[in-house]
Amino acid sequence: MNTLKRIGVLTSGGDAPGMNAAIRSVVRTALYNNIRVTGIMRGYQGLVDGEFRDMDTSSVANIIQRGGTILKTARSEDFRTAAGMEKAANNLRQSGIDALVVIGGDGTFRGAAEFLTIYPEFRIVGIAGTIDNDLFGTDNTIGYDTALNTVVEAVDKIRDTANSHDRLFFIEVMGRDAGFLALRSGIAVGAEEVLIPETETSIDEIIDKIETGRRNNKTSGIIMVAEGDESGGAFAVAEKVKKRLPHYDTRVTVLGHIQRGGAPSCLDRVLASQYGFHAVNTLIAGRSSVMVGIVKREVVETPFAQAVKHHNKVRSDLLEMVRILSI
Repeated sequence: MNTLKRIGVLTSGGDAPGMNAAIRSVVRTALYNNIRVTGIMRGYQGLVDGEFRDMDTSSVANIIQRGGTILKTARSEDFRTAAGMEKAANNLRQSGIDALVVIGGDGTFRGAAEFLTIYPEFRIVGIAGTIDNDLFGTDNTIGYDTALNTVVEAVDKIRDTANSHDRLFFIEVMGRDAGFLALRSGIAVGAEEVLIPETETSIDEIIDKIETGRRNNKTSGIIMVAEGDESGGAFAVAEKVKKRLPHYDTRVTVLGHIQRGGAPSCLDRVLASQYGFHAVNTLIAGRSSVMVGIVKREVVETPFAQAVKHHNKVRSDLLEMVRILSI
């Protein structure tokens, strides 16, 4: 039996394409089940400040195709404090909110888990929204597929100019703790090398790869670098390579926040809609402190503590593929 009267929904951390599709799904699934919905602006900071607004079906009309998040997002130092959490709890009580759906990444789920240890009267279910795809318990996070396509489109254009000028490009993509974005996009653009946090970076091996390519009549190259790689990022790698190979024309491109924007792909829209639907049904069933995800096409629920502590492993066969296909 459904005992929920009102659900709150918020987006937190870095924005990711598909967050709006998830918000839409949460709102309309809740309303279908006769549960009122409150949108919480600017993530946990809005929870502390009481920045709430009622939502109905028209509130989420024509947003499924939009990037970003209509609820805005922000990081909150206040929510990390006992006083801030107390304010948040009081605001939830005063607004009659029984449960929350939080859309974000590991920081979002850590905050939710800590809040529930102090205020277990509430229920919270998470939806993975991060372009890094670095959460355990789902094959794909919201925004990952769109970000991949954005990176590939940008690097394809860079490849054109690299070929025209016989240049070696070092391209930095997001991925502070995980290299999934760099690895997958690197395969898709035919990168000569991919540097990610999960593996050791050897400048000697990079030099050997570049020199081998030159002997095989390669006059340009693309090296993908995740921002969290141990080398210190694309600029640091490019500088080390330039010292060893001063005759090469090297360039660095940091794609930055362009990776976060844009209309979500079909895959991200469908995933976000599924996650929102299942998040609400999970709350209705009385479960809490879990992230909903899809693994091997099956909906699964992963406890917050497990989702943020156990990163998906990088597939060794994909790393081997990069090495072989770049000869």
